[in-house]
Order: sequence, then C-alpha cells, then structure tokens
Amino acid sequence: MRSNHSRAAIGSVAAAALLLAGCSGSGGGAGEYDPEEAIELEISWWGDDDRARLFAEVIDLFEEEHPNITVVETPVGAPDDLFNRLATDFAGGGDTAPDVFALGGAKPQEYADLGALLDLSTVEDVLDYSDYPDFSLTNAIVDDKLYGLPTGGNATAAFINADIFEQAGVPLPEEGWNWNDLVDAAGQIGGAGLTNAAGNPIYGIDLRIQDILGTYAAQVSEVGMYDWDGTLGVDADQIAGWYELEAQLVANGGLPDPSVVTSNWALPPDQQPFTIGQAAITFGYTNLMSAYSAAGDVRMMLPPTDTELSGVALLPSAFWSINVASEHPQAAAMLVDWFLHEPRAAELILDTRGVPFNPDTLDVVAPLLEGPAQTAADYVGRIFDEGVVAPPQPAGGSVMNELSQRMETEVLFGRMSPDEAAAQWVDELSAALE
Repeated sequence: MRSNHSRAAIGSVAAAALLLAGCSGSGGGAGEYDPEEAIELEISWWGDDDRARLFAEVIDLFEEEHPNITVVETPVGAPDDLFNRLATDFAGGGDTAPDVFALGGAKPQEYADLGALLDLSTVEDVLDYSDYPDFSLTNAIVDDKLYGLPTGGNATAAFINADIFEQAGVPLPEEGWNWNDLVDAAGQIGGAGLTNAAGNPIYGIDLRIQDILGTYAAQVSEVGMYDWDGTLGVDADQIAGWYELEAQLVANGGLPDPSVVTSNWALPPDQQPFTIGQAAITFGYTNLMSAYSAAGDVRMMLPPTDTELSGVALLPSAFWSINVASEHPQAAAMLVDWFLHEPRAAELILDTRGVPFNPDTLDVVAPLLEGPAQTAADYVGRIFDEGVVAPPQPAGGSVMNELSQRMETEVLFGRMSPDEAAAQWVDELSAALE
C-alpha cells in the first residue's frame, strides 16, 4: 500500500516537535559552513537501483567539488520505507534523521508543521529559489515559510497503446473524449479475447486509482480534492461517480478480475500490465512515458472528462527537504543546490525526477531530451498553459491513497455499493484532515 503512514506515528512526531519548536526552521545560528572542516552528510530518497546508481554519480561529482564533505547515501525502495523511518527518527528528536531527504505528497506540510524541517530562507545565500514558479512551491509552504524545493514536475496523462487498439479494431480515442468513451473502448478491448506476445490476456485498462482520482476530483469539483483551507473539496456524490465508473468497467470486462487490479497496485512501472503490452489504456505521470513506451506505439493525451475542466495539474514529483536538527545546515543546503541547480548534475538526472521547474536547469535539460522523454516534456509544457492549479495536500491527506484503494476493493468485489464506499471515503478522509 502507498502512503499508509499511521496517524499514531505522526502523533509521536508531534511530541518531539515540542522539543524542536525552539529551533524550528531557524538552524539555530549553528552550522556555518567551513570549507576546511571535515563534514559528513546523510541523504535519503526512495526509488529503484537505477536511481540509486544515478544519484551516486551526482554525489560523486559533489564530493569531488567539495572534498571536505562526505555524503552517506541511504536510499530505500518505497516512499513508505522512508516515511516510516523519519517518523521514528523525529519521534526521538531528529538527531538520527538524515540531513537531506526526499518528501512527497502531504509530507512537507506535515513535517514542517511539526517543526522538523529547516526554513530554507535561513540558507538562501547558498540555495536560491527565487526563480521557481509559485505553484511549484505550494506543497512545501507552511505559515509563509518554505521547507522544501521540488525535484521537478509531472502531470497526469492518459497513455494509449495504439497497437492494441488497432489489433482490437477499436478506433483510437480523440482529444475531448469523455468517461463513457473510455468505458466503451476498454470494454470492447477487454472482451475481445486478445493476448500479448507472452500469451497473457490483454485488458482494456490497467488502473491504479491513486494515479487518476485527484484528476477526476479536479474535473467534478470547483477546487479539486482539497480546498485552500485544507479541508475536503469533494463530496460523496462526486466520489461515488468515480467508483461507479469502476463498477461499469468490471461489468463490461474493461477491467480484469478485481484480484488482478489489487495485486497490480504496487507493481513497479517495468512490470505493470500496460508496460508489458497487456493493457490498452492506463493513467500515470508524464515521467513514466519512457518506461511505458516499451509497450509499442504509445500515445499520451489528456484524460477523459465530462466537464469543461481537464483536472490536470502540474505537480512536483518530490521535494528535497533539510532536517532542522542537522549539524551542517549550510552544507546540506549546498547538497540540495547541487542536485537541483548544478548543470553537471542536471545532465545526469535529466527529467527522471520530473521536468525541472528552475528555468536555468530546464535550459540545460530540455535540449538533451528526445523520443519519449521529449513527448513527456511537450505534454508538461501544454499543462503549463492549460492545466489547473491544485491546492496542496494538507496534513492528514496522506491517508488518501490507501483509503481510496481500500474502498475500491470493496466496490470491485461487490461488498459495498459506490455510494456506500464514497460515503465512508468522505467520512474517513474528513476525520484525518481534522
């Protein structure tokens, strides 16, 4: 499961936050950088082995530039592995937490609110963020202070395998398609009895609810999933509309058996049914285009909508934040600056953590992109002009993915109606936001 970070764990961090409050975001005046001092920094992120190797190259270059600094790398496989570790570290005061770490979703808001993160204005002499678009920083701002910088931006898209549509004799979707169009196409393809090169059945759609529900909510609600006050922006009827779509896809064969849907939730991109040519449609973020293109002739387009809104927002894929308890806040800020603004690092990372928001970094990356990566960057450029601005995920919102999946399970297996599932979804998420 994703983002199933217990409220109890967050509560334990709150106790530690009282101890941290005196130095919250300030750096306490300590940790001035001395280029002659031997410094050790720890950095943590989530991702696969390829990301670990890539980041190791970036860090090697940093250490060559700053021979007095040794960077200890502690990558983990999944976001929750890192978040659970941070909950334990900050419950103990934060001294054992990494100096620099990746955060996503509501985590910058949660940890900043608890006093665990460094206020980046205290290190802006070495970490300049003045050129970042305002919308890209929203999720890391608490009480007008900034506690993280985005690694880059991604946007939700519909991915279409044109080869499978042709094999099934189903017309390709056109821009401006609606949800009924998707349900019909997925049902036709899922019911055609097709198999991929490995002899496995081809599905109409490979669906992970966490990759599309926020976009759907932004289509049907005035503000989206949340409003600017940090409360729920959708009602039960609107969420029931999504679960009804899933029920229709089960009924017409567009979705595989519910047991397959739930087992696919946590698959890495290279193992997902769409990637291996086993589904005609999927939803995901633009940085998956390179992986998904392995399936054949893959097209990227705006998701369906029944309203005048695309619901698509350009969202940071992750943030780099700094531990307020770090003994070396300026050195830690230098490391973040290296990852986000150093041209040699940008040439290695490219768009693997999203299309860069910093204009200078984007100028380095853009000319180096080609093929699927360029397709994704072009789509992101379109969202800059046509997308919606999404209020940040507030503290407590990290339960949304797990909750949505749990209610999805109840609907797909017929244990709850869409209305019942949506009502419980609203009740639980509203309580978490309080």
